[in-house]
This record gives sequence, C-alpha cells and structure tokens, in this order.
Amino acid sequence: MLLQFNFKNFKSFKYDTILDLTVQKNSDASDSFFSLGNESVLPVIAVYGANACGKSNLYRAFEFMSKYVALSFMYGDESNNNETYMPSPYLFDSESANDDSSFEVYFSIPNSEPETVYNYGFCVNKYKVTEEWLNKKDKDSEDFSLVFYRGGEQNELDLSGIPEDSRQNIKVALEDQVLVVSLGSKLKIYECKLIRDWFLANKFTDFDTALPNIVLTRMLPDNFIESRDEQKRVLKFLSSFDKHIEDFKIEEVEKNNGGKTYKISTLHKINSSSDMAEIPLSDESAGTLKMFSLYPQLKDVFEKGSVFFIDELNARLHPLLVRNILVSFINPKINVNHAQLVFTAHDTWQLANHILKKEEVWFVEKDEEGRSLLYSLADFSGVDDFNQDDYLLGKFGAVPELTRMEFNK
Repeated sequence: MLLQFNFKNFKSFKYDTILDLTVQKNSDASDSFFSLGNESVLPVIAVYGANACGKSNLYRAFEFMSKYVALSFMYGDESNNNETYMPSPYLFDSESANDDSSFEVYFSIPNSEPETVYNYGFCVNKYKVTEEWLNKKDKDSEDFSLVFYRGGEQNELDLSGIPEDSRQNIKVALEDQVLVVSLGSKLKIYECKLIRDWFLANKFTDFDTALPNIVLTRMLPDNFIESRDEQKRVLKFLSSFDKHIEDFKIEEVEKNNGGKTYKISTLHKINSSSDMAEIPLSDESAGTLKMFSLYPQLKDVFEKGSVFFIDELNARLHPLLVRNILVSFINPKINVNHAQLVFTAHDTWQLANHILKKEEVWFVEKDEEGRSLLYSLADFSGVDDFNQDDYLLGKFGAVPELTRMEFNK
C-alpha cells in the first residue's frame, strides 16, 4: 500500500509536494479505508484541477521515480547518454533548473507478514544520484531503522542494514547514476529486490495513444489468444457495461516479413437470427477500447494489491462507468488485496454522488508564477457535505479563470 508520496522540483512542481493517503483512525473513518497500525489508508485518490495546472505532472513524477528504480542499474553504462535518466526540474527560475529533483515514498508490501512500513527515496540531477535512503519499521513502531544511506556532504555510503557479504559487491559496482536499490536487486539482495518489485507492480495509464489504435499498441490480457477461459473472463468484464458483445473471433495473420500477428473481432448477435455479426475490435467504440485496454492492468492490480495511476480516467467513459470502477476499489469484498487507484479527472459528477470521502479528493492549482500546488479537500474546514457545485463555484480553488473568447480583430 502506498501511504505517502513526496517529491520536489519536478516539472511544474517547484516546492515540496506531499500526496498523503493516510488518515488517523477515528469514528468517522470509512469502512472502506484500509487498516495499517494506528492509521487508515485510502483506497482511492481523485485529483481535480484546471487544464494545464499540473495534474498530469503528479502522475509523471511517480512514473519517473518508478522508471528510475526499474532501470537505473543500466544507466552507468557509458553507451547511455545523460538524457536517458535526466529528470525534468522546474525550469522557470535558474536556481531550480540546476537543482536536484527529489522523490520519496512510504509504503507497505501487500499481504506481507509482519507488516513492515518502508521509507525509500532519492535525489537526482542531470549528472548523478546525489542522495538515496531506505529505512523500515514495524507498522506499530514509532521509529525507523536504517537499511542504507548514500550521499550527503561527505559522499557517505552506509550499508549497515544490508547483509555483510553483499556490501563489497555494491561498493565495487555502484556508479554515480545508479541507485543502490536497482543494483542491489540485480545482485539478488532481498530487501532491494522487495523495493524494486513493489515499484514494478504498480501500473500507469494515460491513454496518449489514439484510441482506435489502442489494441495494437497496448498489451493484450495474458493468454488471451490461447485461452478460451481468459476470453470468457474478458467478455464478463465487458458485459458489466456492454452486454452486446457475445464473443471474440481471433484469426492468425502472416506479416510480410514472415512474422505473425492476430486479427481480433467482436461478435454481435444479429436480430431474429442465430448468426453473428463480425466487427473488427478496432472499430468498437472508444469507450469499449479503453475498457478493453484497462482490463489486464486492472486484473493485475487487484491480484497484486498494487497502485494504479490513471490520467484522465473519465475521458470517453460514462460517469456511471467511472463510478463502477471506483466502487471496485472502495468495496473491500472486491478489493481484498488492498489495491489503490490514483486518478486525475474533470468529471465533477463523482463529487456529487458522495462516493468519495473528503480525504480522497485532492486539487492542483497553479500560482501566479506558474508553480503547481497540491492540496486536499480535507484541508478545508466544514466541508463534510460537499458537492460538485462547491468546486465549480471556486470554493476550493483549482478551477480555470476564464475570460470571454474573442474571434474578431
């Protein structure tokens, strides 16, 4: 479970930014919140804000951190140039443009015993990793214990929490651009691999690919081509919002280069007939294609209890379908492994149907100098009974400041 994500100096976010998914346990805590020690952890975070305010940069900050953890063991190779791993700092003042970008998470491993809370983070600039740390504690403990620390003014490397027989290997192989966690994972050091695997399990979707081509660019469900059982599971998933697709037809097609690909069609029942109408999957509605592409990721997230970041969840989806997705994460009978959803949206209807608690609603707003600021609805007093009109009227900020559009000279 993701408990907190902190970052600084990344894209439009100049200052320390905190996305906190924990609340203190109290009588008002929702039954859908997850329990961890003395805290409740949120299953869903919804992020609202005007266009170009920086909502997507929150998503990209966590994505950058995850990719760096996953790939940095390759960055020391001299064949890689700096652009491979270069962060994107806030560029609108000279100090920030040349300063480090920092990223930090607090999280626990799903279904682990005992439940351990990890604190991991690093600072990086266009030349190297300047600082990195990993700490851990029991869920009911107050204090963290050190696993490793690297950086500081003395360029320290403290590996005291790592098995002694692995420390020398890290010292010999560690390069400036490489994270200890990434290298340690390749060296099969247990806790380093645990951290890296947690990042690898998380999912990201921004649907930047044109939706008619989405099935050609995104991964099909595992065993979809070979397994009738998996095809039936996908049909059942699609039937939650579209009952007209009866089946799939899959044909193997040879490529000009000798390789093979597959043509996937949906089958629809013809009225007053036992025959089926065949429609190429790519000709289905944009919403159906979006849900088809979401299926393997949603399935994986729910099975692993990982975190799913989705940019513009509501795009091309009916509000009731979006609500159905949120219910899946909020309902503990469905979400048994404590998966979490962090999404951006402009669909304010989700604020009106009272499915989200105030702790689960966040906003991004830009200040007068173009710096993005992230804050929670829970920061406002007396808003337990909030709705979409409160937001659209500007009571919480994070709405566009509009002037009349002029088309005449």
